[in-house]
Amino acid sequence: MTTLDVDAVRTFVMVADLQSFTRAAEALGSTQATISVKLRRLEEKLGARLIERTPRRVSLSQKGAVFLPSAREFLAAHERAMAEFAEAPCRLALGFVDHVASPELSILIAQLHACDPSLTLNLRIDTSSVLKDAFDRGELDAVIVHREGDSRPGRTLSRNHYGWFAAPSFEWSRDTPLRLALLSTVCNCPDRVRAIETLDKAGIAWEEAFVGGGGAALNIAVSAGFAISAMAHCVVPPGLVEVGSKLGLPPLDPSEVVLHSHTLSQRAREALNTLTTAFRKYSLDAV
Repeated sequence: MTTLDVDAVRTFVMVADLQSFTRAAEALGSTQATISVKLRRLEEKLGARLIERTPRRVSLSQKGAVFLPSAREFLAAHERAMAEFAEAPCRLALGFVDHVASPELSILIAQLHACDPSLTLNLRIDTSSVLKDAFDRGELDAVIVHREGDSRPGRTLSRNHYGWFAAPSFEWSRDTPLRLALLSTVCNCPDRVRAIETLDKAGIAWEEAFVGGGGAALNIAVSAGFAISAMAHCVVPPGLVEVGSKLGLPPLDPSEVVLHSHTLSQRAREALNTLTTAFRKYSLDAV
C-alpha cells in the first residue's frame, strides 16, 4: 500500500500555488534541490508526473491538476489531527496596506487556511500609518506596508509604481488648476503627499476637486471624469487610463513595500513566509 509523505505533498501544493520551484523553496525555508527531490519521490510513489517544468514556466500536468484538491484535503486532515495535540492554538494577526491586498493574495490566504485550518488568521486592511501604529501597540504580529518616511528596519518585498490616472473623457487646460481627487488628510496617506509634492515641485497649479475617505470613493470620482488622481498601477480599476504623458505631468516616484514582523512561533513564521513569498510573486507578475 502506497503511503504519502506530508512534507512531499506540502511541497507539491506550494509549487502548484506559486508556480515556481524557487519561490516554493523560499516559502518553505528549503532549497530548490530539496524541493525537486521531494517532488520527484512523490511522483514516483504516485506513478505519475504532477508538475510540468520548462526553463520559462512551471505548471500542473493533467494528473497534477486532478491530484491538487485531494492534496489540499490530505494536508488539512493532517493539520486537524495534529491540532488535537497542540498545546495552544497558533495565531497570526497580519495587516496589509490596502494597495497590496490583491485578489490573487486573497486566494492564497484561503488556500493557506484550507491546508492549516487550526491556524487562526486575523487579517486587517488599512493605511500604512494605521497599521504601523497597531503593530507598535502589539495588536498585529506583522504588517506589509509602505516604507514612506519610516527609518525602522524592514524586509523589502516589492516596489509600487505610480501614474496619473483619469477617465478617457477627462480634459485639462494648462491655464486652469489641475482638478485632483485626493484622500482626506485624516487618512495620512502617502499617495496624497506624493501627488501634491510632485505637482508643487513642477510648478503646476492644482485644486482639491474631490476628497474621499477611502479608495472606493476616490475611484468613483475619477471614473466619472470629474478629476485625476495619482494611483499605484496595481490598484487601478478597469476603465481608467494613464494620462501623465498626454497631459505633460511629471513622473511620480515609486515606493517600497516592506514587511515588519515581531518574533513569531514556527508555524506562524512559516505561514507568514508563505504569504510574503506569494505576495512577491504576484507583485512581480503585475509589473
